Amino acid sequence: MVLHCHTKVPRFPPERLEAIAKVLGNTDNGLTGTEIGHILRQINVSDPTPNITKWKRLYNALAEFQNEHAVGNHVVVFVTSAMDPAKYTANIETFHWRREQLNPVLAFCGMNLGENGKVRYVQTASSLDEALKRADRFQGQLRQRNVHADILRFCSAEILAKNYFHAVFEAMKSVTEKIRSLSGLTTDGATLIDQAFGLGGSGCPLLAINALDTETLKGEQRGFVSLLKGLYGTVRNPLAHNPKIEWDMSEQDALDIFTMFSLIHRKLDQAHKDHP
Repeated sequence: MVLHCHTKVPRFPPERLEAIAKVLGNTDNGLTGTEIGHILRQINVSDPTPNITKWKRLYNALAEFQNEHAVGNHVVVFVTSAMDPAKYTANIETFHWRREQLNPVLAFCGMNLGENGKVRYVQTASSLDEALKRADRFQGQLRQRNVHADILRFCSAEILAKNYFHAVFEAMKSVTEKIRSLSGLTTDGATLIDQAFGLGGSGCPLLAINALDTETLKGEQRGFVSLLKGLYGTVRNPLAHNPKIEWDMSEQDALDIFTMFSLIHRKLDQAHKDHP
């Protein structure tokens, strides 16, 4: 349920109000001092300490108001005004960063800031892990893409930590592990792929992803072999042999690689052994 202006919001505990102020007053990614002053004036909240550190200034203003009026409504109004998506058309990443930082805090207050910039009531988070999982945009995008569950089993901790480099590295292991499990082989890399899926002289691979009864389907099998080798060559091997600092693994790259891994897992799920 979206919070409306007439909904009475309980006062925010000091530590949570401080956390909100530290996000919106962050030195690098927060509001400017001018923006803070403008929003405070806009929502008729006094600004008792305008010349101190930004987050402390914001905390003092919101804490004084909610203590005087015994409600937390103007905290929500400030957050909603500060996070109006229309203000971020030229700086989308800043919107996402602020939202990602605010939502774990709001989760403990039984609230969530949506992509539309509106605050709504949700079930109150009972633990830090729950709050972080609920707030994580990367996880949300993985769910939207319906990424295969067998991938997530291998890298949930890395995903939660937004460690894209190691998340992708661990996710690649899920592919190797499934191929070994299906084939009974213990080799790795290109050797594993050739032994498991190669058509060879007989045209009968150990594992087949389709019926292989037409040249088109045999072509798909060969293409799958090439796809797997390409992923080992462009993703697994560089990640295994190069330090994280030398690989700029962006969120977008990680999402696209996870989507490719998911396709591979679905193909493996339909693979059958000992093709006649």
